[in-house]
Amino acid sequence: MTKEQIENGGEEMLIDVHDQEAFIPDGFNANYLKVYYGRLFPHADIFKWMSYGNDGKHPGCDNSYFGRREFSFTLDNDIYLRFQSFNSASELENAIKEKCPFKIDIGPVYSVDPAKRHAYAQGGDNNVFSPVERELIFDIDISDYDDVRYCCSGADVCLQCWPLMTAAIKVIDTALRDDFGFSHILWVYSGRRGVHCWVCDGKARRLTNEQRGAVADYFRVYKGNENSNKKVSLPGPVLHPFLARSYTDILREFFKEKLLSSQQIFSTEERYEKILSMIPDESVTSELRGKWQENRRSSNDINVSRWELLKHMLQSGKNKAQGLRRCVEEIVFAFTYPRLDMEVSKHMNHLLKAPFCVHPKTGRVCIPIDPQNCDEFDPTTVPTLSELLQELNTGCLRADVENEWEKTTLGKSIMYFRSSFLQPLLKSCKEEIESSYNAKLQQTKNSLNW
Repeated sequence: MTKEQIENGGEEMLIDVHDQEAFIPDGFNANYLKVYYGRLFPHADIFKWMSYGNDGKHPGCDNSYFGRREFSFTLDNDIYLRFQSFNSASELENAIKEKCPFKIDIGPVYSVDPAKRHAYAQGGDNNVFSPVERELIFDIDISDYDDVRYCCSGADVCLQCWPLMTAAIKVIDTALRDDFGFSHILWVYSGRRGVHCWVCDGKARRLTNEQRGAVADYFRVYKGNENSNKKVSLPGPVLHPFLARSYTDILREFFKEKLLSSQQIFSTEERYEKILSMIPDESVTSELRGKWQENRRSSNDINVSRWELLKHMLQSGKNKAQGLRRCVEEIVFAFTYPRLDMEVSKHMNHLLKAPFCVHPKTGRVCIPIDPQNCDEFDPTTVPTLSELLQELNTGCLRADVENEWEKTTLGKSIMYFRSSFLQPLLKSCKEEIESSYNAKLQQTKNSLNW
């Protein structure tokens, strides 16, 4: 097949079982998506996840639950379809296959079917349509680190700066589990320049906006703006236990062992002046500047040697009493601490891109990231749409697999999603439904006895 035939043809022309060596050109287009949604996208898994056990036959199930969830489709030419809702897995799957969205966003569960919101408004009750449940979500974008990374900027990302995302996952994931007691947490690669986090425990989904704001503020350390020299504020005589743990267990080592060298933080005068501007004592900064300029040629890594000299001066006896010791921690936090989009986390009605979407700019699939092995995640090797279609071609004659995605590199991600996230989550949901149902039965019995 020629490139033109592939791009202009339908699904049957794109994957030719008699032409296993047909080359699939790189790219992103509607015809590629048709094949992806038709043969690889895990529709049933997304439905199971968004149902939270309410798709079963247990009398405690809320059969309207999934139908009150908002889905948003972005079609070609930036056509937005908000407040889409579906009553079954087949309805969701058919709509995705038919509309072939370039992006799928997931919103909250509303009090009523979001597709019928206008009917309720016309009935005179404007307050009946409101979000009642939504995962606690976090959005971290590497472009927000542009002032501390020198290898890339904007939407660009490479293996030198991606570890900033790895550090963010470690810090936030540990706090969500250890400090808040959440356990059903899904991390997803955004497809281009960041990561998304879905906290799916029942108590997380039912948080009010005010409570979500409190959780977001728990993670806040950035107090300045783009023009501030000191963007991080770490008040108090000692660090909060969460910040102290993040510093000693993750950020301090990451800054010294990876970021110093990968970003060459002290390699030029312009760069180290940014560091010096964070130190409020002019005598210390003047002395450091003089020593750094004297030792421009060092046999060791100049970034490490300059950092060690800075630490020694700020943490020595004469400066310790002046409160400068905290500057070391503030510099590390300024460069490495997670930069969250706070507004996304604070409000229930924010949309977030669904896992397993394909990013239209990169063609890469938004696959889950295992927080226990996030050091191994490489965004440059995430499968692209065209690579997956090529794998479908070359693996089309395999008869030893039940699902087509098992023929591709997407299979590993879907299996991880199922085994490490979805199955434990649904087990917990079913137990919660059973417990809630039994409690209501007991309450009914008690009222009858009374």
